[in-house]
Amino acid sequence: MMLVIDKPAGLPVHRGPQAKRRVIPVLTDHLDALRFGLPRKPEAAHRLDKDTSGCLVLGRHPRAMAELNQMFRDGRIDKTYWAICEGGPAEDQGLIDLALGKQSPERGWWMKPDPAGLPAQTRYRVLGRGRGAAGPLCWLALEPLTGRTHQLRVHCAASGFPILGDEIYGSAGRDAGPGLQLHASSVVVPLYRKRPPIRVEAPPPAHMEAALSACGWLPKP
Repeated sequence: MMLVIDKPAGLPVHRGPQAKRRVIPVLTDHLDALRFGLPRKPEAAHRLDKDTSGCLVLGRHPRAMAELNQMFRDGRIDKTYWAICEGGPAEDQGLIDLALGKQSPERGWWMKPDPAGLPAQTRYRVLGRGRGAAGPLCWLALEPLTGRTHQLRVHCAASGFPILGDEIYGSAGRDAGPGLQLHASSVVVPLYRKRPPIRVEAPPPAHMEAALSACGWLPKP
């Protein structure tokens, strides 16, 4: 019914506009290899930003897609992200409740806090704190309770602790820095009524390991 893959950072899920007249590789170019005997290739059941790595749920056929899409709409699929942020929240856990809207028609998917926008909530928990070359860092577990575009990135930036490597909402320069430090670390899917939910985890990408280690993360042996 479903597949969960570990999407690499930098790979868009869907075909978008060409950048600088170059055709950019996208995940959909590779989905034929994941048929595993079925007549149709799988499809992504939700979104991950191009620069976000980690767990991505794929539906293997139309009925599976319909069921997975409904579970996402109902909030029955739990997603947890790891983020390395500049600075960090004063409290070790909390809820960011901040409505979001588009910045402007010219900015495409770029978002901003907007009281007249769509409701958006993110639960956060501090997993570790440390220091990097530019100052304090914080390792957060983020659980989006809603699914707005760029929600985690805008919520962290608006709360005073932007995600490290964020070129849009943080302090990272264009085409420079460590890359976006945001990773979909786990997903929990209640796929069967009479069985425990399926939990899938993805290890953090290499470009996050140094900052994670500075905040106390230890790789699994």
